[in-house]
Amino acid sequence: MKKITLFFILLFVGNLSFAQDNCATALPITAGTHIISTINGTQLPTVACSFSNANTTAAEWYSYTPTQNYTVTVTSDLIENICKDTRLRIYSGNCTVMTCVDADDDDGVITCNSGNNNSYLSKITFNAIAGTTYYIVWDNRYASTGFNFQVSEIPAGYNPCNSAVAVSAGTTTVSAIDQININTSCSSAALSKWYSYTPTVNASVTVSSDLAENICKDTFFSVYTGNCTSGLTCLTSDDNSGVITCNFGNTNSNLSTKTFDVAAGSTYYIVWDNRWSNNGFNFTITEVPIIVPVNYTTQNLASLNSGFNNCIVDMNGDYKDDLVGVSDNNMRVHFQGNGGTFTTTDFPITGTSDMPYWSMAAGDYNKDGYNDLLLGSGGGLTFWRSNNTGTAYTNINPSDYIFCQRTNFVDINNDGNLDAFSCHDVAPNVYYINDGSANMQYYQSGTSGAYMLGITPSGGNYASLWTDFDNDGDSDMFISKCSGPPCEMHRNDGNGVFTDVSALAQINVTPIQTWSSAIADFDNDGDMDVIITASAGTHRFFRNNLESNGGVIGAFTNITAGSGWDTNTSTNIDNIAYDFDNDGRVDVLGGGGKIMFNQGNNVFTPVNYSGISVGAVGDLNNDGFIDFQNGTTIRYAVPNGNNWLKVNFQGIQSNRNGIGARVEIYGPWGKQIRDVRSGEGFRYMSTLNAHFGLGTASTINQVIVRWPSGIVDTFNNVAPNQALLVVEGATLATNAFETSVFTVYPNPVKSIINISINTANPVEFKLAQIYDLNGRMVQESAVQNQSIVVDHLATGTYILMLRDTQGKDYSQKFVKE
Repeated sequence: MKKITLFFILLFVGNLSFAQDNCATALPITAGTHIISTINGTQLPTVACSFSNANTTAAEWYSYTPTQNYTVTVTSDLIENICKDTRLRIYSGNCTVMTCVDADDDDGVITCNSGNNNSYLSKITFNAIAGTTYYIVWDNRYASTGFNFQVSEIPAGYNPCNSAVAVSAGTTTVSAIDQININTSCSSAALSKWYSYTPTVNASVTVSSDLAENICKDTFFSVYTGNCTSGLTCLTSDDNSGVITCNFGNTNSNLSTKTFDVAAGSTYYIVWDNRWSNNGFNFTITEVPIIVPVNYTTQNLASLNSGFNNCIVDMNGDYKDDLVGVSDNNMRVHFQGNGGTFTTTDFPITGTSDMPYWSMAAGDYNKDGYNDLLLGSGGGLTFWRSNNTGTAYTNINPSDYIFCQRTNFVDINNDGNLDAFSCHDVAPNVYYINDGSANMQYYQSGTSGAYMLGITPSGGNYASLWTDFDNDGDSDMFISKCSGPPCEMHRNDGNGVFTDVSALAQINVTPIQTWSSAIADFDNDGDMDVIITASAGTHRFFRNNLESNGGVIGAFTNITAGSGWDTNTSTNIDNIAYDFDNDGRVDVLGGGGKIMFNQGNNVFTPVNYSGISVGAVGDLNNDGFIDFQNGTTIRYAVPNGNNWLKVNFQGIQSNRNGIGARVEIYGPWGKQIRDVRSGEGFRYMSTLNAHFGLGTASTINQVIVRWPSGIVDTFNNVAPNQALLVVEGATLATNAFETSVFTVYPNPVKSIINISINTANPVEFKLAQIYDLNGRMVQESAVQNQSIVVDHLATGTYILMLRDTQGKDYSQKFVKE
């Protein structure tokens, strides 16, 4: 009897071993996990299905007939198969006439943990029709070793997202991973557990299973945004970022934790899957609210359909920022009206023009009161010059070969006329000198006979930014370099001499790759700092130490560590510096869909905005806040209660736009400075109006404009929330200027200036500095008995700077007889 029983057992095992050796004996299976002991079947598939049978000697056959329509996944991508190598084909039809459904070799995601990091496992997902038989065929192309495979079914129309359990901040218990999953770019596991989370505030959120009660467990989760019906987008995922190590078997942590930003009212789907385990565990959601300094509303303007919508600048002389678009033979201007309305005008341009594939600049280089354009392309640059009524534009194409990158209008020789500068990508930089009648003469740096500029004769020049680094009243230049060479700083020594001080300033760091850099007085100490914003790699933040260096350019200090730029991994070719939230500190818009907001003390915090990217900026609805353009979308800042000041310019001796002018404002915040620039960042042209945020301060003690000509205009007790028009030289009067803090007398003065302090706002002055109108300090002395001796000064107009015992500065203009 025992022998007979053993015979039947052996017979049964024998049939089981060979039942799937060919199509006719394919083993019928259903959803679930199946074991292949070895691949030794005799029949190979004969119908082409991506793979040939080369080097293949055996196969195992299975038949699967669904009872209803399903989305089916067949996979060997299971943890128990790690480091194995499988190949899969699926057919429909019958053993006589077969049709290939799909084939797969290495679509698994579980990587081998020895020898290499590849995955050689297989996975196919297909739509199966009820009652149709499908043949699942595994072959031994790479190995005959056995393995497990899994068949999972998702009913047609099934979506676990629809049954996601709503959760909020706190701890949630996952009993087990037991829901059928759907295949996404984040997760390909068979089972999952879905939760929906809708925050009530903008927050930085951490989802974590890295809890003591989960010790030695192994988890994986993904986070999705979007809609269960219209589609989901994988936002992030995490596997092994936990830190709680296992206390037996190994010391690894296989727990998960991830921090990401969320927007109030948006739903996020947190999905745990069984990539590593079906076991239950706890997870937590923690929220740290994000204070959004400024919000934006959007408006789509379909008429912003020019080939290049790269420019925001005043085009009709009313000091309101307009939208400027450029196409072949046409300039389209959206003129800003009241309340942010726009009127569109097309200006036909005849002739052949270089299009601004790389950059655009604007400025009034023929001094007729209307801004002209400078278009930089990969083959040269073009000027579009206005007539004296701003009703027509002439195309002037010099036809000089330049692989233009950043272009600028700047008064290089300080003769009161705007010149043009262009970075050259493959050769030394070039510039055009204005002869005073708007005729431009071409020069190339570092070549024989080149006029004025001794710029380093090399290529790889991507973005030029002109600003006064040493506070001597003329514009120096910073060049961002791509492809490896270090950035360059060129000091303007006057008389047409520029000196490369890159090594002296210690900003010539390598390795770094940047297409543009953000330059501003980020710490409000009265000099321009530099953030070399990387287009690849890491950012660097350098503080200007002008005051401690005795007023001359010396070594900048690398203060990247702890600034927020050391942890900002978002890179971009374009980066621009403005006070976007009007709090009195300059911020930076760059890559990653975020603004790096300046918190003070040289620390920046990122805030993410959906769809945001660098574009031309300006005040497009005249409310004192910086708006910007992204393609056909205008993003308007929503005023947050902070005060502001805009300064508009009308140069007389200097260029009409005041490009190169230094603006200083003084108030409860101390001091802020801006330089007027045409062309910053890499590509775009933004407003020529100087913009200041004031925070909650309701008074501006003084506004000083230092023109390129050396003329200084001073305004006292300026009301906030206005556009201040400064006409060069308009304030050069001899009457005493009163402030809410002090007055000086007599004015004009022959020998001694007396200081009268307002008793309602008492201060104690300790230091006096006197500057001439070229911005050069001619006297420094202690304040004694509220008077200052000036009898040795030459006749002329001067600026008196007074510093109180709290370190605050005040200024006043006086005339020496």
